[in-house]
Amino acid sequence: MSSNDLVHLAADARLRAYAPYSEFKVGAALRAATGEVFTGGNVENVSYGLTICAERVAVGSAVQAGTTEFDQLAIVSDSEEPVVPCGACRQVLAEFCPDLAIVSRTLSGRTAEFTLSALFPKPRQGILG
Repeated sequence: MSSNDLVHLAADARLRAYAPYSEFKVGAALRAATGEVFTGGNVENVSYGLTICAERVAVGSAVQAGTTEFDQLAIVSDSEEPVVPCGACRQVLAEFCPDLAIVSRTLSGRTAEFTLSALFPKPRQGILG
């Protein structure tokens, strides 16, 4: 599956996001090392701190299916610039794949590619790492 295919799956997942408060829908498609793909859309809550990002929804779906090894993540959003995973998502993703390849695309087609390790270089440095 190509990066472009993964982006299309993320765009489809974005359509199912639940974002009645911000109206900022995000979709994610996480490809497992096996080639299987898990998708997610952000799920907002009136108690905004309980909102779940699209990336973590995709990770949760994968873990529930018994998959914990990943090689690429695609994110799609309706923003001027491609978005990057938030800090919480970076930490969750790094638990499973610290050097994950990430492609982020806007609805207008602007694209950025990077690795999780570039965004989050020391995920295990701290009191537990």
